[in-house]
Amino acid sequence: MKAVVFNEHGGVDKLRYEDIEDAPGPGSHEVKIRVRGCGVNHLDIWVREGMRGLDIPMPHILGSEVTGEIVEAGKSALGFKVGQRVMVTPGISCRRCRHCLSGNDSQCEEFQIVGYQTQGGYAEFITVSATNVLSISDAWSLEEWAAVPLVFLTAWHMLLKRGGLKPGEDVLIHAAGSGIGSAAVQIAKLCGARVITTVGSREKIEKAKKLGADDVINYREQDFSEAVKKLTGGKGVELVFEHIGQETWEKSLRSLAKGGRMAICGVTGGPTGTVDIPFLFLRQLSIHGSYMGGRNELLDAIRLIEQGKLRPVVDTVFPLKDAALAQKKMAERKFFGKLVLRP
Repeated sequence: MKAVVFNEHGGVDKLRYEDIEDAPGPGSHEVKIRVRGCGVNHLDIWVREGMRGLDIPMPHILGSEVTGEIVEAGKSALGFKVGQRVMVTPGISCRRCRHCLSGNDSQCEEFQIVGYQTQGGYAEFITVSATNVLSISDAWSLEEWAAVPLVFLTAWHMLLKRGGLKPGEDVLIHAAGSGIGSAAVQIAKLCGARVITTVGSREKIEKAKKLGADDVINYREQDFSEAVKKLTGGKGVELVFEHIGQETWEKSLRSLAKGGRMAICGVTGGPTGTVDIPFLFLRQLSIHGSYMGGRNELLDAIRLIEQGKLRPVVDTVFPLKDAALAQKKMAERKFFGKLVLRP
């Protein structure tokens, strides 16, 4: 089968589009899927570059957001049949520990992510456990559905479970043009919050407003923390949705109202940040780390996507062979929504 693989960590030049051994036939509880769409994420870039402490199978196939059609199902993969449209849930967990049984799958000691610790969807076929497969409708194309699993799950978990967002609250969501940002703007608005978001160019302002943002700040032209204070009458926001890291860390904290919360899941702008400890406790602020989410949360998001109350946002669909170009475009932030590969 055709796949994009890399044999060593490094730049986009390490990605190779080539013929490799076909994905294995499914075991008893597995299904084999013909990939029709695979979302591109910053996680793919971090894995390709080589994250600290990373231990992955080589050669490696990236890709955590996978959709397609079943071509073969194991005898115990009940409820699945050839030709069925499906989505791969990106989180892999034991499903028996106290974390899994309470819906906190991503806290499982055995938790892994498809395309990170395992082989992913930058390929024509993928074989996965049937427990990681969900049937999807034709409400959206398979390329559009590939813009859903990782970003909507992560945004849902950050905003609702970790961030505790409530109707009527003010929330600052960074980077509406990113995959996770475009999902978060929609979820927060649907929850009844006032959504303030940032973008990096003037052409993204109107797109962010069409997603539901009430106020949009061009962070290249304004100090977003000062803009937030003006928009909220000096109060600040109750919640900051933070996934940039070092680049925005200090100003994100200073954008919070007294008693405010910040949920963070990523470090696309750098991995370190300092905290003014007296500022933290005097204003009674809370910082919540967030990592993916539980299968039940993804099911909740999918239900609303099926109903059209939330929607996948796809900027560009690339042929699989152009995975390096897609990752380059992501690194340059020259997109709005999701970048998707199509084998």
